[in-house]
Amino acid sequence: MSAPRSRARIGAIILSGGRASRMGGIDKTALEVAGRSMLRRTTDAALDACDGTVIVVGTPPTDPATGRYPAEAGPNAGSMPYGAAPTGTGAPFILRSGQSAASRVVVMSEEPAGGGPVAAITAVIGRVDADEVLLLAGDLAAGDRTVAALVAAGRDDPTGVDGVVLVDAAGRRQWLCARIRTQVLAEATARLTNPVGARMSDLFADLHCRDLPDATGVTTDVDTWQDLSRARSRESGARMNDRTLPPEALDEWSSILRDRFGLDAEQVPIALVLDLARDVAHDVARPAAPLSAFVAGLVAGRAGGTPEDTAAALAEVVALAGAWAEGRAPRSDGSGV
Repeated sequence: MSAPRSRARIGAIILSGGRASRMGGIDKTALEVAGRSMLRRTTDAALDACDGTVIVVGTPPTDPATGRYPAEAGPNAGSMPYGAAPTGTGAPFILRSGQSAASRVVVMSEEPAGGGPVAAITAVIGRVDADEVLLLAGDLAAGDRTVAALVAAGRDDPTGVDGVVLVDAAGRRQWLCARIRTQVLAEATARLTNPVGARMSDLFADLHCRDLPDATGVTTDVDTWQDLSRARSRESGARMNDRTLPPEALDEWSSILRDRFGLDAEQVPIALVLDLARDVAHDVARPAAPLSAFVAGLVAGRAGGTPEDTAAALAEVVALAGAWAEGRAPRSDGSGV
């Protein structure tokens, strides 16, 4: 009877930087799903599951709830407790798991910046001190479940298999939802002439990976605000609201509306409309807010549709809401209160 194979040590590389991490001008990995940012959710899970190094490559979150990790000179200058609320502009950072260092964050620089996922992996693979490495995207909606699926699937891999790759419902291999033997991945990066801008499929071309069907949607990432809304609904029952919707998302939606209907920016005064909605919801009732905004638009259009007309109509509705709250609003028959 042969002796059982020893348990492989696992590390992780989480890619959170580059243009693909931006959505509406902000870092989408900082957006929260089920009470934590997507990056934090994935990183926490990797720290719990891995006994090797966990490396996060990219710009740390800029969301006020999570903050940025401080940038200091040099690739490994400075550290701070993981999960603290840091300040300043960030640089990619390394989180080391293990009891002695799980609470430390070491700041490092990306090499090269903006070079794409293959270049990022190539730059940091030498820092992975484990037999196998999880490759993970920073914008996974349920990164904790992705980590769990990969760790569970890798336990029974036969000898000769270089790793496992999750395959989404459309049959696409999701290379940033994979578990790979560190040595073969390092050798694959060394074979590339120029990793900058290279495709993930090129990196994996010579690797023998087992496909793992994603039956529960753990490969789902977030590329649009609609994706985020669906992810929040699915993972926690939460939906977008005025407390969680970033201003940049509202700007993007406003831009879509303006483009569709040929409007200028000054014809869609977001701040004034939001003020109207807030005041009417407070002074009258929440359902009255969208109705009031609609009526204000009609009135402004009837008056001529200039920015001044819009501002006047909005102001008049806000004044009516204030009068309603104080019991001074005129009756619907036109008479006084």
